[in-house]
Amino acid sequence: MTLILTAGERQIDLSSPVCMGIINATPDSFSDGSQLSKRSSKNFQIDVDKALHRAETMVREGAIFIDVGGESTRPGAASISLQEELDRVLPVIQSLKKNIDVCISVDTSTPAVMLEAIKAGAELINDVRALSHPQALSVVSESNAAVCLMHMQGAPVSMQDSVSYENVVDEVLAFLHSKVQLCRDQDIESERIIVDPGFGFGKSVKHNYQLLKHLSRFTEFNLPVLVGLSRKSMIGTVVDRPVDQRLAGSIAATSYALIGGANIIRTHDVAATIDVIRVNSAFSSNGHE
Repeated sequence: MTLILTAGERQIDLSSPVCMGIINATPDSFSDGSQLSKRSSKNFQIDVDKALHRAETMVREGAIFIDVGGESTRPGAASISLQEELDRVLPVIQSLKKNIDVCISVDTSTPAVMLEAIKAGAELINDVRALSHPQALSVVSESNAAVCLMHMQGAPVSMQDSVSYENVVDEVLAFLHSKVQLCRDQDIESERIIVDPGFGFGKSVKHNYQLLKHLSRFTEFNLPVLVGLSRKSMIGTVVDRPVDQRLAGSIAATSYALIGGANIIRTHDVAATIDVIRVNSAFSSNGHE
C-alpha cells in the first residue's frame, strides 16, 4: 500500500518502514540526554554541537526523521517552564535545519513551543498528549506541519501509578479514532496525521505486549503507525537489564512491530534498527533464500 506523509514541504514515502532518531535535550532522560550537555555549565544546557554531531551520525546511518525533545516524559518526570523548553529545543532545531537535510520532529505538548519550533524548521509535531492542550490543535491546523497523535493514560508525573483498562487495545484504538476525527474536523488532512499507541505511557508491561501483539489493528486507520519501543522498561523488565544493555531486546520488539505493520520506528539506536528494517523488508518480499 502506498503511504505518503506530508510534513511541511516534504512528501515522505512510508510504504516501506523508516527510522526516527532521538535527540533528548533533557538532563533527566532515562537514556542519553545528559550526554548532550555542556560540560562547562553547572546547570543543564544543551550542547548544540554535540546534538548536531549525533543527528548527523543518525542520518548517515539511515534516519529519515530526527525527533528533538526538551521536556522529559519518562514516568515521574516533572514539568519545566516554557522558556526552559524553548531554550533547549530551538537552538538544536535551528542547527539541524541549517546543516542537515532531514525531517525535523519536535517532541512537545506545549502550543507555544510547537509554534516556535515550526518557525525554526520543525515539520512534525510529536505530541504525547495528542493535541489536548488548548490552542495545540489550532497551531497544527494553521501550519503545514504533520502531527503524531499518541495515546497516554494520565500524565507523565503519575502515569504509571495506577493503570487500568478493561481492554487496552480497544480503548487505545477508540482514543486515537476520536483524536484523528478531531484533527480532520479542524482541517488537518489525513496526509499529515500519524498515530502512535504510546508504548510505556500509562500502561503496564502486560498492556504494552498486548498492544504489540495486536499492533496490526492500528493499520485500520490507513495512516502511518509510529512506535517507540527503544530501551523502555517494557524491555528492561523482561530481559532484566539496565537501559544501556537493552539493544537486543529492543531489536526483538522492533521486529514484531514491523510484522504488525509499523511504519516509523523511533529509536536511540539507528544503525541496528535500520538493519532489522532491512531484514524484515527482505523477509516480507520473500527475497530470502
